[in-house]
Amino acid sequence: MKPTDLRGILRYIPRFREKTFVIAVDGAIVTDDNFPNLLLDIAVLRSLNIRTVLVHGAALQISSLAAERGLTASNLDGVGITDSTTLQLSLTAANRLTHEILEGLSANDLRAASTNAVIAHPLGIVGGVDHQFTGKVERVDTEMLQGLLQQGIVPVVPPLGFDGDGKTFRVNSDAIAFALASQLRAVKLVYITTSDGLYHQDRLLRQLPVSELQALLQMHASELRPETLSKARHAVAACEGGVPRVHIINGCVDEGLLAEVFSNEGIGTLVYANEYTQIRRALKKDIRTLLNLTKAPMAASELVKRTRTAIERQLADYYLFEIDKNPVGCVALHLYPEQNKGELAFLFVSPSHENQGIGSKLVQYAENRARELGLSELFTLSTQAFTWFQNKAGFVEASPDDLPPQRRERYDASGRNSKVLLKRLR
Repeated sequence: MKPTDLRGILRYIPRFREKTFVIAVDGAIVTDDNFPNLLLDIAVLRSLNIRTVLVHGAALQISSLAAERGLTASNLDGVGITDSTTLQLSLTAANRLTHEILEGLSANDLRAASTNAVIAHPLGIVGGVDHQFTGKVERVDTEMLQGLLQQGIVPVVPPLGFDGDGKTFRVNSDAIAFALASQLRAVKLVYITTSDGLYHQDRLLRQLPVSELQALLQMHASELRPETLSKARHAVAACEGGVPRVHIINGCVDEGLLAEVFSNEGIGTLVYANEYTQIRRALKKDIRTLLNLTKAPMAASELVKRTRTAIERQLADYYLFEIDKNPVGCVALHLYPEQNKGELAFLFVSPSHENQGIGSKLVQYAENRARELGLSELFTLSTQAFTWFQNKAGFVEASPDDLPPQRRERYDASGRNSKVLLKRLR
């Protein structure tokens, strides 16, 4: 889906209107040529009455400022030791960056304000090492932030925290974003970085439940790329803290934020806390969706053509695979109780969601349903995907003689010469 496709965007607006998004932008993204486009994306979110909080990092700017002044910064990302020199560099870099962001938001006619909403305390002595001016989020002034959001103002939060004595601490921006999202009850936390998302063994992870990412961090953290490790850990913390969705995307991609938020496939990594995908029985209102979803494969004779009347006649046999309530796949299970057999049919997955295991899940669902109904065999007919059924789904080639009589009659009349594939369930 193109982000500029208004019909695609409109599907999501009722769910997101008056909800809060926390967007965390790495310092390196603010200096990228695409940053003005990112601010324009945020303006689109605000125009749709989506409340937006913007958090920014400053690691790149602190490093550049230190080099410019011939100094050595001890803590760029806010998790190591912050000495007094680095704290001063952090204050200068963060303030400059905040001002630049405020200017950019103003250029898009957005009201914005820098805040001291993050209350922090010293990280203290960890493992015998004094972390000096490195801070840890104690709490967030949600009353202040909610007041700004209700007035249509975008809070801009720097990677700094403040204590009750007026002292300032350098705080990791990923941790700040997590704390804000959790305490503001945000529906989305979006980490915008220079990476396309989370990679494991050079494979981009597109959508995964928080439990899977948590296991990955526990067992194979070294196999994740170091530059996104902090975001992975805070994504887990955010989901456990009540944030339903955490996204990690590349901020150098034009319209990337809108593509991530307003499409099923997105452009980066999605970590989700609650049920994100669902297989459900099709309803009468879904018939049009089924026909639109399978229009291309039916035209290409990959699927047998079906009319609205034909689907409606056997509507109880059809199932949809949804991602965030948007259908991306389907399958049908037709019953032949006299022969104690079932037919797996109408299996299709949208091209945008291929190679994600959705087809296998739909087949497994139909197979489990057939077992629940006490069927002894499951068969399917295929002209182009028969090797997939054999290699991935455990079917074996059979003959037309294995079909129920009424199905054999339609098979002969069709002239498709499909391969017959069979799987015994008992």
